[in-house]
Amino acid sequence: MTSEKPQREFTGRHALMVFCGAFAVIIGVNITLAVNAVRTFPGLEVKNSYVASQEFDRRRSAQMALGWSVYASASKDQVKLEITDAEGNPVEVVKLTATLGRATHVREDQIPDFQFNGKSYVAPAQLGSGNWNIRMVARARNGTEFSQRVILHVKD
Repeated sequence: MTSEKPQREFTGRHALMVFCGAFAVIIGVNITLAVNAVRTFPGLEVKNSYVASQEFDRRRSAQMALGWSVYASASKDQVKLEITDAEGNPVEVVKLTATLGRATHVREDQIPDFQFNGKSYVAPAQLGSGNWNIRMVARARNGTEFSQRVILHVKD
């Protein structure tokens, strides 16, 4: 005599539970991703994209006429922003504002107090390793506004 266990039957109730469970997982993941996307969204770049697009070519041409290049670097607890003209000479601007932050969220955003030292702009900053963005706006002596997002890679 063999003792075989009776086979359990896969019923409609079991199929419904598997079906509902699979959709619960899919919906749960979608909700989690949507909540995190909205929570980390830094906000609007411009109030009216149509108006900004109409002025884009004019502003780009004015910026390119300046011939400036921008390079960012970091060491220890300091960030350096080098602005040079077409000949490679340091540029001292009339006004410089910048936001230093991660590309993916605004939790670590900082507004560095850049000071010109004769060659570059330096400011104290708290930087962890990884990718950072400096969203800068500088005003030239002729009144031209120069805006750029400068990528900064910080290593351990």
